[in-house]
Amino acid sequence: METEQAMELVGVSKTIGGKPIIKDLSFSVRRGEICGFLGPNGSGKTTTIRMMVGLMSMSAGEIRIAGFPVRTQRSKALAHVGAIVENPELYPYMSGHKNLVHFARMAAGPIPAGRMEEIVELVGLTDAIHDKVKTYSLGMRQRLGIAQALLHRPTVLILDEPTNGLDPAGIRELRDYLRNLAKTESIAILISSHLLAEVELICDRALIIQEGRLVGERIVRGGATAEDELVLVEFELKGIEAGEHTAGEYGLLRRENGLYTANLSKSAIPEIVSRLVGQGIDVYQVAIRKPTLEDTFLQLTKGEDSR
Repeated sequence: METEQAMELVGVSKTIGGKPIIKDLSFSVRRGEICGFLGPNGSGKTTTIRMMVGLMSMSAGEIRIAGFPVRTQRSKALAHVGAIVENPELYPYMSGHKNLVHFARMAAGPIPAGRMEEIVELVGLTDAIHDKVKTYSLGMRQRLGIAQALLHRPTVLILDEPTNGLDPAGIRELRDYLRNLAKTESIAILISSHLLAEVELICDRALIIQEGRLVGERIVRGGATAEDELVLVEFELKGIEAGEHTAGEYGLLRRENGLYTANLSKSAIPEIVSRLVGQGIDVYQVAIRKPTLEDTFLQLTKGEDSR
């Protein structure tokens, strides 16, 4: 059963001790997509992930993985999930290869011949796979953990704080491998993280939850700005005094060094530039300043910490 939606949550709710933790949560993640899963402390991220991987039951709603409902076809649904929650569990005195062999023996079904070598190459551990794990860097351990999670060709890979403890080089390395994995394996990757700048660099889309509800969704990479969407536009102008009426009409606010800003739709930019130039004003630069993911997160969660 193959659908474009690798994972879908429909009206998922969870009540613990009479207290609603997750409230009518609905979203989906597509194959080949890397999706960030963000929220302040206590927002329900961990509870949601535990329900996704079958460690906690739902009070209401449904989670479908590769089209299989977790409630009624649990084993089939979870067979399509690979997950790492924080640091992967590995045996340090065994080689990376022996760790994978051990994990393969515990898999629900047989691992195809050649799959281990394929996935080791995919995560960039070919030269170190026969070394003991205790000699691995933290980044290498994370990649070995991801290799374990990918052995059975899951449809969905769920990573909870995958960059914890990694240095900048390790984070960049992991980012590159995850992008390659999403493309090569055509899997959906859901990343829960408090590092908003990192999510902005790696993810295609970000979901933001607060108090168990989905409060926002943001296209992070590859999303074009709609013509009628209001954006912050920055103009570098000279001789604006001659066009003060136009500046006031469009709400241009003076900043410094000849810079002016206004909230405009993209479709309004050509007209305002034409009018400014027609009034003898030199327009040196026009730039659209899209809000960062952090700006969006803080606005939606009223400034609460994402950790």
